[in-house]
Amino acid sequence: MALARPAQKTLRRLYQGLVLLSVLALAPMTWAWLDSSESRVVADTGGWLARVPASQVALVLGAGLFSGHPSPFLARRLDIAAELYRAGKVKALLLSGDNSRKEYDEPTAMRDYLRARGVPDAVMVLDYAGFDTWDSCVRARQVFGAERLTVVTQMFHLPRAVTLCRTAGLTTFGVGDDSAKQWAVTTYASATRELFATGKAFADALVLHSAPVYPGPRETSLRAILAQPGAPGA
Repeated sequence: MALARPAQKTLRRLYQGLVLLSVLALAPMTWAWLDSSESRVVADTGGWLARVPASQVALVLGAGLFSGHPSPFLARRLDIAAELYRAGKVKALLLSGDNSRKEYDEPTAMRDYLRARGVPDAVMVLDYAGFDTWDSCVRARQVFGAERLTVVTQMFHLPRAVTLCRTAGLTTFGVGDDSAKQWAVTTYASATRELFATGKAFADALVLHSAPVYPGPRETSLRAILAQPGAPGA
């Protein structure tokens, strides 16, 4: 029995450590879900467009290219953004993605996709340095001068995207695509990665106050669009 007590004490401490790690791991997810709970909607559900407030701009976050064209996830984001524009919910589209190397250009592929579907070039603004969600949100505020926006992404990513944009100083609503209906395996795999991505987001936004990879210079193209008469949310 004398040998059992230290073993029980060790097991108890191990259990307590695992509980603490679980709480720490889930804290960022809880932060994102609670902060965004009243500010997001799933696209293509009953009355979803009516629930989206008028805003200045739809921020479309990059989601990868296949042979130079938007991935299925990204294409759905762009379709939703186009619908918001046609419904008069936003006046401009801010297309934020990765162009860190010459052969990979998300924003241009996003613009070309929307252009082919009738969205005029004059309402699209390209952010070539949206390397992650935090960078895209910070640059939308600090570089492009946005104040109120609707962020468009997949449903599993929406709480993090809305919360990060709000933390960056933007009045934010979010619209998400329920990608599990068509791409269940990819969606569930991506949703699992959100646990780690939200932990990084928590650190970037609230602990490290990380600056974007490219913090400037200021862009005036978005402000020029919003200065035109009749800009929603302006």
